[in-house]
Amino acid sequence: MSKKQTAEAMHGQNRIGSDPVFGYRALPGIADEMLDTHGNVRPVWQHFLSSIGRMDETELSNRFARADRYLRDAGVFYRAYGTKENSERSWPLSHVPVLIDDTEWQAVSKGLVQRAELLERMAADIYGPNRLVAEGFLPPSLVASNPEFLRPMVGVLPADGHFLHFCSFEIGRGPDGNWWVLSDRTEAPSGAGFALENRVATTRAFSDLYAETHVHRLAGFFGAFRDTLQSRKKHPDDRIAVLTPGVANETYFEHAYIARYLGFMLLEGEDLTVIDGRVMVRTVAGLKPVGVLWRRLDAAFADPLELNQSSHIGTPGIVEALRSGSVSIVNSLGSGILETRAFLAFMPNICRHLLGEDPLLPSIATWWCGQQPERDQVARNIEKMVIGPAYSTRPFFDDNGQSILGSSLRDNAKISAAEWLLADGPKLVGQEVVTLSTTPAWVNGKLTPRPMSLRVYVARTRDGWQVMPGGFARIGSGADAAAIAMQAGGSAADVWIVSQKPVEQMTLLPAEESFIRIMPGSLPSRAADNLFWLGRYIERAEGALRILRAWHGRYAETANTEMPLLKDITDYLAGLDIDTKQPVPDSLMANINSALFSASNIRDRFSADGWLALNDLAKTARKFQSTVQAGDDATHAMTILLRKLAGFAGLVHENMYRFTGWRFLSIGRYLERGLHMTRLLGHMSGEDAPDGAYDMLLEIGDSVMTHRRRYNVNTASLTVTDLLALDPLNPRSILYQLNEIKTEVEQLPNAFSNGQMSPFYREAMKLHAGLAVMTPEAMNAEVYNHLEQELGRFSNILAQTYLG
Repeated sequence: MSKKQTAEAMHGQNRIGSDPVFGYRALPGIADEMLDTHGNVRPVWQHFLSSIGRMDETELSNRFARADRYLRDAGVFYRAYGTKENSERSWPLSHVPVLIDDTEWQAVSKGLVQRAELLERMAADIYGPNRLVAEGFLPPSLVASNPEFLRPMVGVLPADGHFLHFCSFEIGRGPDGNWWVLSDRTEAPSGAGFALENRVATTRAFSDLYAETHVHRLAGFFGAFRDTLQSRKKHPDDRIAVLTPGVANETYFEHAYIARYLGFMLLEGEDLTVIDGRVMVRTVAGLKPVGVLWRRLDAAFADPLELNQSSHIGTPGIVEALRSGSVSIVNSLGSGILETRAFLAFMPNICRHLLGEDPLLPSIATWWCGQQPERDQVARNIEKMVIGPAYSTRPFFDDNGQSILGSSLRDNAKISAAEWLLADGPKLVGQEVVTLSTTPAWVNGKLTPRPMSLRVYVARTRDGWQVMPGGFARIGSGADAAAIAMQAGGSAADVWIVSQKPVEQMTLLPAEESFIRIMPGSLPSRAADNLFWLGRYIERAEGALRILRAWHGRYAETANTEMPLLKDITDYLAGLDIDTKQPVPDSLMANINSALFSASNIRDRFSADGWLALNDLAKTARKFQSTVQAGDDATHAMTILLRKLAGFAGLVHENMYRFTGWRFLSIGRYLERGLHMTRLLGHMSGEDAPDGAYDMLLEIGDSVMTHRRRYNVNTASLTVTDLLALDPLNPRSILYQLNEIKTEVEQLPNAFSNGQMSPFYREAMKLHAGLAVMTPEAMNAEVYNHLEQELGRFSNILAQTYLG
């Protein structure tokens, strides 16, 4: 069906503008994914377009809103740099997918497999016999002076014999309709997890069309790669982990998502240590071996001992472990040199030399300016060139101003271009200006052509290289290809590879009905630390909220801060760095933000619902900071925040698997709640307590109704002490917390050794027993002070035992 026919079929109906195709024009001289060179709609797009042509603008808006809501609920984000502070940004989905016919994709895949194999051979040579340099296929300076060349890795053969395992390629369609490789990604390719999320979000918008269209699934690609990594383990007890630079990284969400999706551990450099040539992860159960690391940090930062000495995110000894062959790394350290832009100038000859065939997918035409003929070529055609750093590992539109369009040089500058290239030639490359093809994007209520490149992934499996049937498209925010990157305002679209016949329904779940129940892997000490402190920060925030609500409730009745009870609590809170002059104190906000930060460090172990609830709490608290007034207004605000905290706690309590991570989170909460109540009782339950102190204590302890039922007397020191300190059934009492701590500690790794209590478990028992034998009459300020010190000491012992 031609564009005209499609438009006529929809004519006269209340559609998008008039309809999604009518008015859509391919840009002159630029290839378009939806239209062929004659302006006809490609067959692969026809069903999709005719379907959305029957939808009015309201329906489409609702569909797009479903996709956006999924991404928000899933917490998908990327980190934007260049602002005053690094900030999380919502994932910018371009809702209209890019459709590519399966037949065309097979040809692209064949070219990418060839290219992946070529890069593997090049890496093996650069870090091995170095014949490409010796025989003149690569200039020596492009290797020896390359910042991505890691000399300590020369001669180190990977444990599995392969340098590359997971690559990505940025490809684009040129004006002639053919695909070109814009850049290679071999260092630590990012985006595969985002491709999965793009797929889920887009199918939320077009679930009916997706079901009707024979779109190749992505799960089989990830399943094959996961199984391959499993086969790389040399020992049955070896762990597989994704190695991340940490939460501040631009694509940390994806690291956590991939680890969770594939069932791998998510580790940072500090989680690892090298013992006798083996990589070990620090867990709460001791050191455990790691056999495979999917590296997502730059290679130079992996080992501060032998590579970048200033690195704080690596693990000393990793290179030595690689030499011993005890660990496999995806991809090998030093493979980032293959991304060097200047290499593109030499790859056609290298391909013919190493593989005996021409490249199936050409690269951008590139000239390294370290040789006279190439310099002359670039100088003669300077208006058609992009000039950029030879050692750059990014395509021209990612260089943040490092590249220069030859056409932008003034006429007098063009005269001296030859001199510039002569002086700095070895450091420069010239590349033809790339005119990217366009694809439909939904802009201001209509389909609009926008420049596009595809990021495609290739994984080494047990059956050879396998290409992901899709990937994700990077869509420009305008007509300028330089605005295609996320940091420059670009967006991302799903890529549908469409077959003419039904495709296999893939899943990562095993096909067999029988199964083996596998217990969760060992908990890394860093994850345990973050869970423990998440529990403490949440409980610390709740304790502060309860005190502040009680304070503001009484202030609303008297408006007198000099009232003895209010003054006494004000002084108490000041000792905790809580300022009652601020309805939502900065210290309260700091605790909520600290909880959020702790949770962000364990995104692979944290549910999306829990993360959203915690973010909602923080967002509401920040809003209240600038809008709430003291008194009734603040009392109401504290109640809202407490409800949101209760919602978060309920999600965690109901949904979190009862394994080691849960225990550390729970111990953190119980410990902080016990400290909170110990301090309060020590301050407010003495003989000199101001009037109303006992009633306020019960309110803060959420035990007013319980006190009325259990004690047939008015509030008094002994009854309040009994209920809030010594009642084992009151979930707010100190003894209840110690009893729960003892129960959880008993289940921790190494709680017993050779039938005996560990020193840490013994401390938990002593702490519980010491309070369990007390009576209300014996509780006084000195006892509370001693108990507070013992709880602090217990926290330190826990950290030394499990979190070091």
